[in-house]
Amino acid sequence: MINQKFFEELSGKLNQAVANSPARDFEKNARALLAQGFSKLDLVTREEFDIQAQVLARAREQLAELEKRVAELEQRQA
Repeated sequence: MINQKFFEELSGKLNQAVANSPARDFEKNARALLAQGFSKLDLVTREEFDIQAQVLARAREQLAELEKRVAELEQRQA
């Protein structure tokens, strides 16, 4: 069997090599560019979306209740 320590050392060396390489700079630049692009878009967070979905669901429930009450009042009047 191959020694576990060998894999740990290899992993550490690979991580160090990637951290010191131009690929790391490219990753940072790409992330910054994407963040800048997303900030220009009209996007909302998932949390904001979920809150608005709950508000909309409650509004729909209230609308359905009001429609039912209006229908009952119209029947009484007729």
